[in-house]
Amino acid sequence: TTGPSSDSSPTVESVEDNPDGGCHIYRNGYYESSIAVVEGILEVNIIQMTSIQMTESQAENSLVDFVVTCQGSLPTDVCTVVSDPTCQVSRSVVCYPVVVTDECLLTIRRAFEEPGTYCINITLGDDTSQALASALISVNGGEST
Repeated sequence: TTGPSSDSSPTVESVEDNPDGGCHIYRNGYYESSIAVVEGILEVNIIQMTSIQMTESQAENSLVDFVVTCQGSLPTDVCTVVSDPTCQVSRSVVCYPVVVTDECLLTIRRAFEEPGTYCINITLGDDTSQALASALISVNGGEST
């Protein structure tokens, strides 16, 4: 932008290289644009992790419920990534749409195939933003801490 013109519209001057002749092409003109500012999802917090008690016949997987809150706009999808304790090597990724109508409070259930310590990343997203929360969880044969 080279500055405002007499009608207060910004003037644009662009310079392009002409690949055929090696000379420059100058273009002058005016532009107009509008910008929409959206709030987006500002923050995600895991406020509770609860192990789901299973019967002995169902004990192949340990189930854990994660209660998650967020600030800002309401999410339309959630992704959870379960990784090793360093959060470097992903073991499983699950994404699905969610419907949140009033308050951002979600319960996300994940299955863990074997005891151990895991890093879990929970990402909430909408059309314009994403926010992430991470936690370490220790799963011990149907119990978690």
